[in-house]
Amino acid sequence: MKAEELRGKTKDQLGDQLIDLRKEQFNLRFQRASGQLENTARMRQIRRDIARIKTVLNRMQSKTLGEAQAQA
Repeated sequence: MKAEELRGKTKDQLGDQLIDLRKEQFNLRFQRASGQLENTARMRQIRRDIARIKTVLNRMQSKTLGEAQAQA
């Protein structure tokens, strides 16, 4: 997943995607603990995707706050 793809989405879409990734991360942790995890690289990929989504959401929020302060 690329940051450019994420910037084109709404906050609601990003929030939903974040929830889905956290659920998948939770399931992968259980698979790792029980020895059933085959694709260990997926954990790293999900962790980075979560970070990308959170970064885009924070930038959207700070942009909104900056615009509100500029109007005041």
